[in-house]
Amino acid sequence: MLIGFCTNLLIGIVAYNTLRWTTKIRQVDAATIAGYYGSDSAGTFVTAMGVLTAGSIAFAPYMPVLLAVMEIPGCLVALYLVTKMREKGMDAAGNMPGEQGYSRFRKAMTAAPRHVGQDEEEASEEEVLEQEEIFEEELVTAGAGGSSIRRSVTRAVSSVARSSSRGGNGGASYASGSDQDAEEVSPGDRRADEVGAMLALQEVELGSKGLPVKKKGGFLSPELLHEVFLNPRIFLLFAGITIGFISRLQGEKVTATDDALFVHLFHGLLCIFLLEMGMTASKKLKDLGNAGWQFVAFALIAPNVFATMGMLIAYAYSVFLGQAFDVGTYTLFAVLCGAASYIALPAVQRLAIPEASPTLPLAASLGVTFSYNVTIGIPVYMMIATILTKYGPAAASAVEVTLR
Repeated sequence: MLIGFCTNLLIGIVAYNTLRWTTKIRQVDAATIAGYYGSDSAGTFVTAMGVLTAGSIAFAPYMPVLLAVMEIPGCLVALYLVTKMREKGMDAAGNMPGEQGYSRFRKAMTAAPRHVGQDEEEASEEEVLEQEEIFEEELVTAGAGGSSIRRSVTRAVSSVARSSSRGGNGGASYASGSDQDAEEVSPGDRRADEVGAMLALQEVELGSKGLPVKKKGGFLSPELLHEVFLNPRIFLLFAGITIGFISRLQGEKVTATDDALFVHLFHGLLCIFLLEMGMTASKKLKDLGNAGWQFVAFALIAPNVFATMGMLIAYAYSVFLGQAFDVGTYTLFAVLCGAASYIALPAVQRLAIPEASPTLPLAASLGVTFSYNVTIGIPVYMMIATILTKYGPAAASAVEVTLR
């Protein structure tokens, strides 16, 4: 379990650096996709188990435990990388300084959280003035006039402050306007109105003094920890492991060899599952055109590299123990390393990384990597595993111990 966790942690880091060196996608997207590849895929794992079972190829019975354990490292890698990016000035749209479309204005808007808690404090008046200067700079860039800009920005800020003092949402109140401001306005005033509307859409709330609120955020919030460690899929996996462990202590079997539900229906349900996943994957393929051929090449090559890396690490552990692993064990471990998540990570991304693209990670993990693994990858991993078990020193050591 520890080796599996550390292996996927390493894979997530390698995936991020590889994407940064070989593709032109944004840093936040590279970090999110690295999290997908630092996790695993239950669908690919179940498919591999079906292939091994159909071929009567043995594998260690504890491998499903690794399915649950090795899903977590990718979440942690993505969250850590994105947290560091936010500290370096990533804006609300997910752009870093120097990337196309970066805006300090969007960063200022999202610097204010929705609620004031004990870990939050109101911004000082100097910080409010700094935000006004940012507003002014954005309006100048948009082509508004000089004197009307200051008047418009001041009106926007004062209107928001007045609304906050009445207990309402500053941005929403400003966006609605007032009767006295309904007169004909200059282009600079109209641009300021657009700024107020954007403020309302961001749902920025002000403190008791009418000043923006800033938050002393941490790396992981309780809500995020709950999503990473207790999302429904991981919870069900660990719950199943716990049920199996308790039943074993009591000397009972949860399922029999000829179980009608979990054994006989497995292959039929697997076929239906793969058909549905195939249709979903085909819908995501069109999104790959936005990232370039380097990104597509990464999604095809990465599973082979990461799966081989995982098998070599497992083989080194086998040599250390002096005990050979089965071909199926190597194959399943390769699948856990070479597959990419498409269930748990999207949920974590939706909650904690809204700045990242929702389509690029799924296009790579589901549209390319999953399709490759269930058609070509699993047989390739089985071939590599067969070579390791036949010609490796661990296998020779096991045979020598058996003869003695």
